[in-house]
Amino acid sequence: MALPVSQERPVTGQKPEDGAPARRGRGGWWARTGLAAVCGTAMAFAFPPYDVWPLSMLGVAALTLLTRGRRARHGAWLGYVFGLPFFVVLLSWLRVVGWDGVVGLSAIESVFFALMGAGLALTSKLRGWPLWGAMLWVTQEWARDRLPFGGFPWGRLAFANTASPFTSLAALGGAPLVTFAVASCGALLAWAALCVLRARRAGTAVLPWRTAAGSLAAVGLVLVGYAVPVPTTAADTVKVAIVQGNVDRPGMDFLGRPMLVLNNHAKTTEQLAEDVAAGRVPKPDVVIWPENASDLDPFTDPAAYARIDQAVKTIGVPTLVGALVDGPDQQHVRNEGIVWDPNSGPGESYTKQHPVPFGEYVPFRAELSKVITRLQRVARDFYPGTGSGVMHLGPARIGDVICFEVAYDEIVRDTVNQGGRVLVVQTNNATYNNTGQTEQQLAMSRLRAVEHGRAVLIAATSGVSAVITPDGVVEQRTKELDQEVLSAVVPLRDGQTVADKVGAGPEWVLALGGLLACGFAAAAGWQRRRAAKRA
Repeated sequence: MALPVSQERPVTGQKPEDGAPARRGRGGWWARTGLAAVCGTAMAFAFPPYDVWPLSMLGVAALTLLTRGRRARHGAWLGYVFGLPFFVVLLSWLRVVGWDGVVGLSAIESVFFALMGAGLALTSKLRGWPLWGAMLWVTQEWARDRLPFGGFPWGRLAFANTASPFTSLAALGGAPLVTFAVASCGALLAWAALCVLRARRAGTAVLPWRTAAGSLAAVGLVLVGYAVPVPTTAADTVKVAIVQGNVDRPGMDFLGRPMLVLNNHAKTTEQLAEDVAAGRVPKPDVVIWPENASDLDPFTDPAAYARIDQAVKTIGVPTLVGALVDGPDQQHVRNEGIVWDPNSGPGESYTKQHPVPFGEYVPFRAELSKVITRLQRVARDFYPGTGSGVMHLGPARIGDVICFEVAYDEIVRDTVNQGGRVLVVQTNNATYNNTGQTEQQLAMSRLRAVEHGRAVLIAATSGVSAVITPDGVVEQRTKELDQEVLSAVVPLRDGQTVADKVGAGPEWVLALGGLLACGFAAAAGWQRRRAAKRA
């Protein structure tokens, strides 16, 4: 791959030999630092619950301009300063656990932005730098989705664009392609802005053709999503009822006393049965309960088993029950979705593959629990499952994912490719009600619907439960902290989108492209410095 060093005239104040800015005193350094922090804060408002999606493009453009022509270490600093307030605002819902958790997680995630900032500074000296910069956003997300402890994908550019002109691109290349398109648009806007700045400095009345080309390319990227077809037709349908039983005390202690949340969901299901018998609502083919609808193991607790069985027999249709089930030893527990038949009882089950670090299991428990005593509230570590959530729920072959697993590309993609005709997201966000976290997770589910051409059914203990059509439209949704039932007829689809077929290929190509560009830029800089010493 040939990545020649840019021959563009360096911005005023830069040294031609290495493209680095001349020193302008501490004032310029602090000004860039302040701008980076302000722009990072602003980009957080592109995400739910604010949903000002154009800020995702402008955030990319801002960081691109701020790191343009800087040294790698300065770019790293600007990337970190941009990322820290961005994550603090985005993850402010974690304040329920403690503001130290918000700041600590934000500080860790911002390290990836620092690495990206260094890469943006390096590649800004190459021809075609807007392309390499856009790739680096994918590289940053690729790494952050996997490291550390299995990664934390919150804050991907794609998740700010689940109801924007870019959304349909998910059907072609998943979330990574959406991120790349958004980042490309932002980088092109930065290019156009630089062209305008150079024209003004040169005293040119007519803007150069590059300005128009960059602007038109950015507009074209925004509009191209409208040309991507999203498949929605289906030969089969299923009538579903989603039960949101609610909790009595949202927050860290939402479970309250044993059987409380279970009784809420059982009673709501029995009320649904009464409404069906009275003709107020049609009888569903299947019923879906959320994650942790039962906080007791029905296989070891006779009272929990009897209460679930009674409710399922009353409604008379197969029900997907979210329950905590004892693990292989006393130190572990499983987070499961269990298919419960009104005649034969519990059958197929899915165990959550990706437990939440520090929420559902504690890495380095013996050491960290002595320092952070709150971690002792996680009494037992969750045991991870190894298989996908494809199960038969009555007439439907569902693909079950549990809670924040919906943020991980490979988990949802495997569920669809292995036969899931409709996606079910069992979730329990009772700890974070009315903080914005539920809206962010709802946005991820909307993107998955478009990416895989599947209806998505969200069942939450206390909200937000929702019915999402295969084109990402939220057809129905509940309010938070309400006891409610959603009834809908949803399509069952078998077809695969392009994104399903190509899998992780686009992400790996784009991510590696960003790394290769960084490597080439670093090598070119080293050669220039070596030649300068010889001279």
